[in-house]
Formats: sequence, structure tokens, C-alpha cells
Amino acid sequence: MSESIQSANAPKAVGSYPHARRAGNLLFLSGIGPRSATHNGIPGNIHDAGGNLLSYDMAAQCHAVFANVQSVLESCGAGMDDLLDVTVYLTDMAKDFPVYNRIWSEYFPDSAKAPCRTTLGITSLPTPIAIELKCIAASRS
Repeated sequence: MSESIQSANAPKAVGSYPHARRAGNLLFLSGIGPRSATHNGIPGNIHDAGGNLLSYDMAAQCHAVFANVQSVLESCGAGMDDLLDVTVYLTDMAKDFPVYNRIWSEYFPDSAKAPCRTTLGITSLPTPIAIELKCIAASRS
């Protein structure tokens, strides 16, 4: 059996799925991006008058995605220290990996205590975001 978890402090899902699911002593978080929970905008995105994406701020998106992960974990009674494994999806590996990797180190400065991590370069994500995280964490309850 598992328990479905929705976080009031994280952006609404873009489909029909929970923010997380607790199964035994593990938390499985759905893919989490950098959208704002309050206005659904994407931090750092700049659009032209027609709504086409002109540029984005990878640092702003990284900080936002980590804040969203933290919000979901807190709704589960957990925290960033409980993360065990993170799969990271970047839409432009060559351009964005250095920024993302530097910001990752701000959140996880001690590699011995950091979660395991896999980073993949992909062509796109369901919304105009440059990063998404898929996480597994230990459950405190």
C-alpha cells in the first residue's frame, strides 16, 4: 500500500498525478520543475510579445526547483537531508550543466552526505522549463 501526497506549497501538477507517494519508508516524488506555486510562472523566463521563449535564467530555475522539492518534502514530513537519489533532466546539457552543478553544490556542499545523482540531457520538458528533478527520499514517519 502507498499514500498519495499533495503539497499546498508546491506548483500544481501539469497532469493527473500526486506530488509524492509514500511507500513504506520511502518517498517517491513526481517530476518537479521550477514553476512558481503562487503564480505558475517560470522564474527567469523571458518571452516576446507573442509568448515565445526568448531566454531563461538557469540559476533562477535551479533555485526554484530546489525550493519546490523542499516544499514537497516538507509536506511529507521530510527535508533535503532525506534525499537518497535524484535524477536531473536538463534541456541543454552543454550550456546549463556548469550552472546547475555549481548550484547543486550550494545545496549539497558535502558530497559524502549528498544524495546520489544522475543527470540527463533531454530535448524538451512538458512546459518551457530547463530543469526537472525526479527524487527518492527516506520517509521519517
